[in-house]
Amino acid sequence: MNNTTVVQSMINAIDKPAIFITPDYVIHAVNQAYRETYDADVILGQSKCHQISHHSDQPCDKHGEECPLLQCQSTNRAASAVHIHSTVQGKSYCDILMKPIKDNSGMVLGFLEILDAIDYASTESKKGTMVGQSAPFKQMLNRINRASQSNIAVLLQGETGSGKELVAKAVHQASNRNDKPFVVIECTGLSENLFESELFGYEKGAFTGATSSKKGLIEIAHGGTVFFDEIGDVPMNMQVKLLRLLETQCYRAVGGLKQKRSDFRLVSASHKNLLDLVEKGEFRRDLYYRIAGFPIYLPSLRERYDDIPTLVNHFIKYSDYKHKKFSSNALTLLGRYAFPGNIRELKNIIEQSALIANEDVIHSSDLPESVQLSRTSTDETIAVKLNTELMTLDDMECAYLSQVCEQYAGSPAELAITLNISVRTLYRKLQRYGLKLS
Repeated sequence: MNNTTVVQSMINAIDKPAIFITPDYVIHAVNQAYRETYDADVILGQSKCHQISHHSDQPCDKHGEECPLLQCQSTNRAASAVHIHSTVQGKSYCDILMKPIKDNSGMVLGFLEILDAIDYASTESKKGTMVGQSAPFKQMLNRINRASQSNIAVLLQGETGSGKELVAKAVHQASNRNDKPFVVIECTGLSENLFESELFGYEKGAFTGATSSKKGLIEIAHGGTVFFDEIGDVPMNMQVKLLRLLETQCYRAVGGLKQKRSDFRLVSASHKNLLDLVEKGEFRRDLYYRIAGFPIYLPSLRERYDDIPTLVNHFIKYSDYKHKKFSSNALTLLGRYAFPGNIRELKNIIEQSALIANEDVIHSSDLPESVQLSRTSTDETIAVKLNTELMTLDDMECAYLSQVCEQYAGSPAELAITLNISVRTLYRKLQRYGLKLS
């Protein structure tokens, strides 16, 4: 049996769309799932992967996307990336896993590419999905897709309003529990008594007013996913009970003697730095490591400025003002705004502006005062720069990175995402200017 036959047999055994390609991007083996995914016909030995998936005569790295084939070649290891592919359903997100295939002597024969469709995200306005196409957004999708392939506990970390509940739903939707309940538990403001009765339920007569038994949220979530929102707000005296629940998945209803068990997937979220709370003694260390099995960082809207026009159109489309649209000047002004409230604030701004606008076109003057003030601030900053002595681009970059190193409190990976560069490029620039992150 020759190598081609072996590879084709391997491809046919994979239930996801898959192909085998050589370093020149040519497809030499394909399964039926792949053929059914794309509208272009695959001709073995002739068709190139980027021609089928991107409708392009050039590889994806020539169009601003990371090429997993190039990553495999440079590292001799498996690589992954999230791409936007042209499928029979239109532009769709796809999580790519690329693996080098070697013969018995260790020589690379080619590369196995396995595709995983991402249905919970879209490049354009689509109801019930996350919307965007910026690099930080794609990196987040890659983490979500990886997390969904197991039952590992997921911790979502990001600023207020960055869409943590939507991401939690995506983790659930992409998992094998998607036909079971998705239960949200708001941790903020829960007293100890309310915490137990809401989570564990209660028996008839357990306390005054308990005229009948009631199921708790944990019991309702059996087989599905439990999302603990703002878990950093759980008081210390309740964290012990929460830890026991998460470790054993066993509990007793208030006023009950029988121990119950619930099989659930754990997803938690917090806008606070939980490790800082651990160091301050405000959050149990053992609880932190129980919930932080797989952290996912949610980029702020400031890091996703490329997504603002798409998000604006999306929120307008599903509002009461779908007949209105934003002018180019208004969109430019929104792109300059810092959005401390992130996506939630953007949605509020859109609704306010659409309500205030007297015409079908929403102008910059219709935007809230806080957004309009950002234009003045930005213009003043530009004016100061123009009145100073000109600097070389290298000097300007050095000065900027020096300031970033002093002020940035996140990880190098998060900073690289913010600057829209790779971690390797970030370290190369820091080394060039003799800088180090504090």
